[in-house]
Amino acid sequence: MPMSFSLNVIEEFRANGGRVGGPFEGGDLLLLTTTGARSGRPHTVPLGYVRAEGLLLVVASAAGAPEHPQWYRNLLAHPVVRVELGAEAFDTVAVPAEGGRRERLFAAVVRKAPGYGDYQAHTDRELPVVVLERLEPPAGGPAPVVVRSLADKLLEAHTWLRAQLRHVREEAHAHVPGRPAALGLQLRQHCLAFCDGLTHHHTGEDSAIFPALARSHPELAEVLARLDEQHRAIGRIKEELMGLLAGIAITEPERLRTELDRMSAELEAHLDFEEAELLPVLAGIPFPPTGPAPGPSAPNPSAPGGSTQDESTKGGPAPDRSSPGGG
Repeated sequence: MPMSFSLNVIEEFRANGGRVGGPFEGGDLLLLTTTGARSGRPHTVPLGYVRAEGLLLVVASAAGAPEHPQWYRNLLAHPVVRVELGAEAFDTVAVPAEGGRRERLFAAVVRKAPGYGDYQAHTDRELPVVVLERLEPPAGGPAPVVVRSLADKLLEAHTWLRAQLRHVREEAHAHVPGRPAALGLQLRQHCLAFCDGLTHHHTGEDSAIFPALARSHPELAEVLARLDEQHRAIGRIKEELMGLLAGIAITEPERLRTELDRMSAELEAHLDFEEAELLPVLAGIPFPPTGPAPGPSAPNPSAPGGSTQDESTKGGPAPDRSSPGGG
């Protein structure tokens, strides 16, 4: 899809609450914003979608091209993606289906949009079916934080991190390498989403919150030094975890669980200490800030971004008009 045409579709979509004309009129269309695998910049692409088994699905068909579209490579690097559907926008974790689940979902896609079957017939690569899992509060978890102060914003971020790490640990206990339709890629995507969120949160604290507190509250110097040390320790564990994820298909499950348990223990201790020491100070700072005061990063793991156009028309995928996209 030529870039100028794609931009026109995106602008029309946003101006009209998700409705577009031309070849996409009446079709099931969404906007997907991924983070570039190399650049880290946001890239938005219009895509056709299908709903099946209660799931929101997109297919990385690239109209049957021999290589995956760039937006798919981007979401493998940064699983948290932004979805615009109608007039609604929300964050999701993008999880490619595997094994028998992929076969079942692809068959459901083809029943609703037969053009995807034609695309699969014209390429040797298996077309990925991506499940866009909406980031919802876990069932039985704490009520959403009402954000009125910087302390509330910190608690919101911490609640998200705790919930995501708990979810990842539960999946790790079910992970068995080599088993058909195993949780390998699903576990990898959820774990990367957590790691991205942790990095985003700590970067925001290190670059904005902690320096501001050091200037306004010099009595917190020892606390901030300890928090900085904890950030580095958690960062080292995160890097080891990322190394295990790179070889998720062969990673020993027990080793993965050990690393997750170690990160969980250190992170919980860090979050508890940070809340005990900083919440009383941050409670007096309104959020959103009324002045130039900094704020902690949001609980959503990463700023979205990614690239390359794919397919969508009414009743099925569009002809391939893909253009190179940023990574």
